[in-house]
Amino acid sequence: MELNSFFTVYNLHMKSIRKLMIPAFMLSCIFANAQKNTVAVKPIFNGKNLDGWYSFLRTKGKNNDPEKVFLVENGLLHISGKEFGYICTEETFKDFHLIVEFKWGEKKYPPRDADTTKRDNGIMFYKPVIVKDTVWPKSIECQIQEGDVGDFWMIDSTTIVVDGKRTASKDFFRVIKKKDAEFQHGEWNRVEVIAYKGKITYIVNGIIVNEGESPSLNTGNIMIQSEGAETYYRKIEIAELK
Repeated sequence: MELNSFFTVYNLHMKSIRKLMIPAFMLSCIFANAQKNTVAVKPIFNGKNLDGWYSFLRTKGKNNDPEKVFLVENGLLHISGKEFGYICTEETFKDFHLIVEFKWGEKKYPPRDADTTKRDNGIMFYKPVIVKDTVWPKSIECQIQEGDVGDFWMIDSTTIVVDGKRTASKDFFRVIKKKDAEFQHGEWNRVEVIAYKGKITYIVNGIIVNEGESPSLNTGNIMIQSEGAETYYRKIEIAELK
């Protein structure tokens, strides 16, 4: 082979190698940044008790649950739904990735006991520490309701920007999900709430169903509702994002 031909082949070979190396380098940077931005996922429900949470019921107040509306059994959080209320984290969160897995039970209670009434529950977050416990406190909700899992509910004048427009400041304001991704009754559903640098994303069973940005709240407690329907949770875990 002539010398010029050798260097031509050599240069083409090296260009091919560089083309392969650059994407690999970029991928390594992405993984490195992801590791820097995320604290390890940790359970905030331990499957044994409600350590790290307190309960609130509309007629009984804080940590007074004689009828076991919130009961841990067989590694699951069993919410009877018999009375409106919630469990609330003692800890507050700002930028986070929350993952829960839930399924519906069979029982329903007034005012949701009619056959045609949807089962209802919800994940509320960003409740300011100074806000009084009530039904329902100032917060943002990821709706968990039959047929509506992934709706935004903005509670007590909270607002968020969706599709470039800020929602109205009202006692309750709903933003309907863009996709329907929940499974049939009786199956476990995975719901994720990602709140990071002013953007909130709801993911249901691996599908993005709703997004908003610039919420009027950006830090606070996380709550799991009891709202007239029997519900089970087998996983509640979180990764704090940096």
